[in-house]
Amino acid sequence: MITSNLHANDAGSPAEQLLNAARPLVIGHRGYCQIAPENTLPAFRLAKTAGADLVELDYHHTKDGELIVIHDSTLDRTTDAVAKWGGSKIRVEDKTLAELQTLDAGKWFDPQFAGTRLPTLKEALEVIQDGNLTLIERKGGDAAACVKLLNERQLINQVIVHAFDWQYLADFHQQEPRQVLSALGPSGYRDGKKLTEQEKFLSERWVDEARKAGVRAVGWNNQVTREAVAYAHQKKLKVWIYTINDPAEANRLLDLGVDAIITNNPSLIWRTIALRAAP
Repeated sequence: MITSNLHANDAGSPAEQLLNAARPLVIGHRGYCQIAPENTLPAFRLAKTAGADLVELDYHHTKDGELIVIHDSTLDRTTDAVAKWGGSKIRVEDKTLAELQTLDAGKWFDPQFAGTRLPTLKEALEVIQDGNLTLIERKGGDAAACVKLLNERQLINQVIVHAFDWQYLADFHQQEPRQVLSALGPSGYRDGKKLTEQEKFLSERWVDEARKAGVRAVGWNNQVTREAVAYAHQKKLKVWIYTINDPAEANRLLDLGVDAIITNNPSLIWRTIALRAAP
């Protein structure tokens, strides 16, 4: 009952308004990572310019407990850590924020982005929340740190938070029941058993389990059916699909009734949606 009261009081918040939009949402995956290095301030600015409804990012915890924006748990792929420090598979959590911010997170993508740094979650929020909304994906760490940051910056329901770890989401919901959350799936395993491709499809069971974590949406891959989307809607959950960069696939999913497309190329998906409405 507490949760529903808080939701009612927060009905006009930006997160609630987006959640209840009457049209499909376009979400920039790791910013506009088709044309800028993922999870960096340039990518976030470009996603805003392209009109993404939400700008998605990922965060990990540093060795000294700061929240830093990067997708992988290791530094090899999207920074110059191997060249700078030697060795491979250096973990984000084994370096301090000061150490991590000496790395170049742009040159690997294109020389024009040389010198781009890994942003902190605070820095990313300052850029994105100036006229947009952030979709925060937790990659590592407990819920308390993110809850604390959002409360300190008065960003509850000015953002949306999602994660593959549904226990993290349940913990977050318990600590801050006002915040709109989304459950990412599918997991590769359930009850310690490796799932078949068929078992990974969104189903009534997945929807029911997600609802127990206190979420308002599920973020799934393209393993969805019209029936599963309809069941999620019946249970008052939105269905957001990742990571779609093909107009034909976007159209197929939109025909199934999904509520958002998460994409590396927001402009392409806007064009796809616009053409659906063309005579």
